[in-house]
Amino acid sequence: MSKQEKILAVKGMNDILPADAPMWELFENTAESILKSYGYQKIVTPILEETGLFARAIGAVTDIVEKEMYSFTDSMNGDLLTLRPEGTAGVVRAVLEHNLVYDGPKRLWYKGPMFRHERPQRGRYRQFFQFGAEAVGFAGPDIDAEMIMLCRRMWDDLGLDEVRLELNSIGNAAERLRHRADLIAHFEANIDTLDAEAKRRLHTNPLRILDTKNPAMQELVNAAPKLLDYLEAESLAHFEGVRKILDHNNVQYTVNPRLVRGIDYYNRTVFEWVTDKLGAQGTICAGGRYDPLIEMFGGKATPGVGFAMGIERIIELMKAAGEMASPNQCDVYMVHQGDAAQLQAFVLAERIRDAGLDVVLHCATPAGAGSFKSQMKKADGSGAAFAVILGEDEMANGTAAVKPMRDMGAAQASVPFDDVVDYLVDQITGGGGGHDHGDHSNCTHH
Repeated sequence: MSKQEKILAVKGMNDILPADAPMWELFENTAESILKSYGYQKIVTPILEETGLFARAIGAVTDIVEKEMYSFTDSMNGDLLTLRPEGTAGVVRAVLEHNLVYDGPKRLWYKGPMFRHERPQRGRYRQFFQFGAEAVGFAGPDIDAEMIMLCRRMWDDLGLDEVRLELNSIGNAAERLRHRADLIAHFEANIDTLDAEAKRRLHTNPLRILDTKNPAMQELVNAAPKLLDYLEAESLAHFEGVRKILDHNNVQYTVNPRLVRGIDYYNRTVFEWVTDKLGAQGTICAGGRYDPLIEMFGGKATPGVGFAMGIERIIELMKAAGEMASPNQCDVYMVHQGDAAQLQAFVLAERIRDAGLDVVLHCATPAGAGSFKSQMKKADGSGAAFAVILGEDEMANGTAAVKPMRDMGAAQASVPFDDVVDYLVDQITGGGGGHDHGDHSNCTHH
C-alpha cells in the first residue's frame, strides 16, 4: 500500500503554533485593553463579502482588485464572492446596513485574517492578520489625532521604541484632480524615465507612482508636484488641526508629501507608522480619513477615519525589541495511577478549576498511562506550580500528595481530598508558588 502524500498548508498562509501563541496573546490583550480605554467597541464582520463591495470601495484599477483578491463564483447560486483583502469596507458596510450611527458616531475595532494573493516574503503573506479601528460619524481633526495617539500608546505599552510616524494630507477629490493633471503632465514630460509599472499606472492611478522604490525614478518623483500645494483653506485647516493636537502632546512626526493611498476612498489625513527593523516591509500601521466611503455605498454622507496594523509585522518587531511573553503555564498537574485514582483525579481537577485555577489532568498516550516517573516529567514540563498525586496509598488514606514543582526546597504535603482546593488556593494566592492569575485561558497540554 503506497504512503499517502502529506498535505501542507497553502503557500503564504501560515499556522500559528502553540509556542507562538503567548506573543500573539500579549499583543492582542494589550491592543484590546487600549482600544477599550479609548471607548472603542468590538465589531466582527464576515470573512466573505460580495466582490462588488471591494471593487466599489477600493477602486477597480488598484493592484488589490486587479491582481490580488481571492475572488470566486459561488457554485451554489452564482454569487460573486471575495475573501476580504482589508477590513474597512466590511465594517463600513455593516455600519450602513445596520444603521449603527442613527444615535450618534461610533468608535469600533476589529481583528482577523485578511487575504491577498501576493508573492510571499518576510512580513507579507497571502493570509495575514490585522487589528484595526474605525471611527464613523466624526468630522473634525481631533479624532484623527486621537487615533494616532492611541497607536503611540500601543507602541509604548509593547516596548516598541524604533517606530516613527509619517503624516500627510491628500485633500479632497477636487484638489486631487487638479494635482493629478499636473502630476500626469510632469511624468509624461519625462516618460523615458518611467519604468513599466509606472507607465501602466500613469493614467489609471498616478498617485501610486509616488510610492515607487525604483532608485532610477527617485529624482523624478522628488521633483513631482506636491499635493499639499494644491490644498485649499478647508483641507489645510483640517491638517493643521491634526498637527496642532499632535504638537501639543509631543507626538513626533514627519510630514511626508509622498505618502499617498492606492485605495480610492481615502481623503485628507493619511498616516503611517514605520520602522527600519523589518526590511522592505517597514510599515506596521497605516490609516487615514475616508469621508466619501459611506456615500459611495449608497448611504447618507458620513465622515470616517480608521487604521489597520499588521499583527505579524508587529510580532516580529516585538521579538526584535526583546519583548518576552510568558509561556502558557498551568497551576496544577494531576498525576494518577490506577482506575480508582483516575476517577478521583477527575473529581479533584473539576473542583480545582471551580476555584479559578488552571489544571492539566494527565491522559494516556498510545504507549499507555505512564509511570509515576514519566508523569512527573510531564508535570515539570507543563510549567505547573504544583503536582497533585494520587496512587494506591493516597486512595486508601483519602488524601492527595501535593508537591511544589517550582520551589525545590518546599516539602510535599499530604492533604485530605476535601481540603485540596483550599490548600492549593492558599498556597498559590498566598505567594506559595503559583502563576499570575490575570488570565486562566491557557495551560501547556501533553
